Formats: sequence, C-alpha cells, structure tokens
Amino acid sequence: MKGKVIGDILVVKNDVINEDELLKTPGVNRIVKLGRITGLKREPEVEIIVGEGTETIHRENKCGFKLDVSKIMWSKGNTTERKRMSLLPEDGEVIVDMFAGIGYFSIPMAVHSSPEQIYSLEINPVSHSYLCDNIKINKVEDVVKPILGNCREVAPQDVAADRVLMGYIGNTHEYLDVAMDTLKNGGILHYHESVPDNIKFKRPVERIISAAKASGRGKVEIINARIIKPYSPGVYHVVVDAKID
Repeated sequence: MKGKVIGDILVVKNDVINEDELLKTPGVNRIVKLGRITGLKREPEVEIIVGEGTETIHRENKCGFKLDVSKIMWSKGNTTERKRMSLLPEDGEVIVDMFAGIGYFSIPMAVHSSPEQIYSLEINPVSHSYLCDNIKINKVEDVVKPILGNCREVAPQDVAADRVLMGYIGNTHEYLDVAMDTLKNGGILHYHESVPDNIKFKRPVERIISAAKASGRGKVEIINARIIKPYSPGVYHVVVDAKID
C-alpha cells in the first residue's frame, strides 16, 4: 500500500492511483491526494479521489483524534513517541505541553496516566479548535486545559510544572527560556529538535544546558536521548529528556 491511513481516509501522493485496489485497504472509505504545499499558511493542494470531505477521527493507542487531513499534519513516525510519553507522567503531575497541536501528546498522557493538570498551548486556531474537540471526544475535560496563543505570551506563570513538553521541531530552541521559567526545580524537560547526523545529540544537549544556565539553573541531568525518526537525508528528529535542577 502506498500512502498512509488516517481515520477512514487513505492519504496518497502518487500520480498513478488504482482506486479499486486502494479501497481494499481495511477501514478505508475515502481517498485523498495531497500535492504541493503552497502559500503563507503552508497548506497542501488537496484532491479528493474517492468520497467526500477531508475530516475524520483517527484512532491510536485507545485515543481518538479528530482532524482535517488537508489542514492538519499527522505523522505515523511519531507513534512510538506518543505511546512512550503517554506512560511517563506520575500521578498528580502538572504538565505544560508548549506546542500541543490537536493534542498529539496531551490526550494520550491524560488518557493513560493520572496527571493533575495538563496545560496545552497552541498558536494555530484550527489546531486549537480540534484540540478542544479531542478533549471532549476523549472525556478529559477535567485534566486538559487548552490555551490559544503563542506560548511565550500564554504559558502559565503561576504553576511550577513537573514536566514540560516541547514536541515541535521548528524553531523550538527559541522557546527554551519559556520552558525553564515554567519548569519547577527538579522538573523534566522533553525537548525535540531536527538535527544533522554529525551533531545528533550534541547540539540539543548544549542548547538545553545553555538555556538552563541563562535561567539561573545549576544542574542539568540528561535522562534520555533518542532518535524518533529520520526527518530528511542526513537529518534526524530527536528528543532529549533532561532533569533541570
């Protein structure tokens, strides 16, 4: 099968499409072809091959995620990391998810662990709307608090987070100071970055240590550093877990 299944939609990028063959894929009722990504909003060109509409509910790890495949990214390569994060929080933790999207990490952590509160920050209004929907779908309204806005402006200042998640791999390092201000002494940071192979873990670790020093923190303990998936030729999506004292 060429393409990826998201909910009941098969998303393909091929020019040659055998509709009858692809519809034999279990659970698939619709086929959508995504083309070039254009415009300021970086939205892909979309062609509906079979069926109607591009909104669906994707099921993963006993969680439901409502999304529009023409507007929202869903990475199959992050599945293992989403499952890993879902089991890390200890009972009663306060968590800040700085780039929450539609709840990729917030929802599984709320469903499979017992945190006291997850503050889910998202700047994109479309993603934030689906985040709110997914909180209701998974019945975690008492745990996950969605916040719309730039995390530099809306990150909660009156909490000492046990855990801060930075799950986006764009210019994430520019917000490490926000993470340090939000994290309690002894709290854990989960920092994601896309990094060339030759500095795979060196650069993210150095950036964490530098940000910690700038915020007046004395000690950084690297708990874990792992590759999530290849991002592009010679570049990897990595995550570093660090305890900040």
